[in-house]
Amino acid sequence: MRSTVTPPPSATHLVLIPSYNPGPKVFDTVTAARARWNPVWVVVDGSTDGTAEELQRLAGEDAGLRVLVLPHNCGKGAAVLHGLDEAARLGFTHALTMDSDGQHPAGLIPQFMAESAAAPARMILGRPVFDASAPLLRVRGRKVSNAWANLETLWVGIGDSLYGFRVYPIAPLQKVMRGQRWMRRFDFDPEAVVRLAWRGVRPVNVDAPVKYFSAEEGGVSHFNYLRDNALLTWMHTRLFLGFLLRLPLLLLRRLGGS
Repeated sequence: MRSTVTPPPSATHLVLIPSYNPGPKVFDTVTAARARWNPVWVVVDGSTDGTAEELQRLAGEDAGLRVLVLPHNCGKGAAVLHGLDEAARLGFTHALTMDSDGQHPAGLIPQFMAESAAAPARMILGRPVFDASAPLLRVRGRKVSNAWANLETLWVGIGDSLYGFRVYPIAPLQKVMRGQRWMRRFDFDPEAVVRLAWRGVRPVNVDAPVKYFSAEEGGVSHFNYLRDNALLTWMHTRLFLGFLLRLPLLLLRRLGGS
C-alpha cells in the first residue's frame, strides 16, 4: 500500500470512496487513488465480503488512508453523506467521489482537484468516455437520464448525470441531502447534480474514461436493471415536479445569465 512518493496532504480536498462488497478490485482502486492524492477515505457500506478488515489493516499502515465502517448496508448516497459529514467536521471543503470497483480513472484525480481549486463554487463532473467494455444497454439507457436531468435544470450544462467520478463542494451538497429523505441509494448521483444546479452550483464537465470489468477480470456489479431503473423513474418524476415549482426562478436565472 505504501508508495515511494506520497502526495502531500490536502487540507481542503479529499477522495471519498463508498464501497459495498466490491471484491479485491477495491484494493487496486485505493492503491491507485493513494498514489495520486492524500487523503483518501473509504466508507465501507456494510460490506460482508471481508474487504473492510483488509482496508482497515491497510489504513493502519498508511496515514493518508482512512476507513469508515457502517454497520449495515445503507446505500451509496448514505455512505457518501456519512463521509461528507465527517469531512466537514474536520474542515474539508470538497470531496472527489469515485467508485470502489476500478471503473473510474484514478490517474485523473489531480486534474479534477485542480479544476475544483480553480472554481471552488462549481461541481466538477466527469463526462464518461466509453470503450468496447461498456454494455450497450447501459450506454443507451443513461441517455434517457441525461435528457431528463438537462430538462430539469433548463440545460444548465450537465454533461452526464450518472457518472460518479466528480468533485463536489461539501457544504451545499450536505444542505441538499439533509433537506430531504431521498438520494440515499442508486439515485444519489443524478439527483445530486440536479439539486445542486437548482441551488446555483454550476457544472464544469471534464472527459474521463470508464472501464467495465468482466467477472473474469474481477468486476462486480450491484446494478439491478428493473429495481434501479424503477428507482430512477421515481426520482425523475419527483424532480420534474420540483422543476415545475422552480421554473420561474430557473427562467429568471437563465435570463440573467447566471
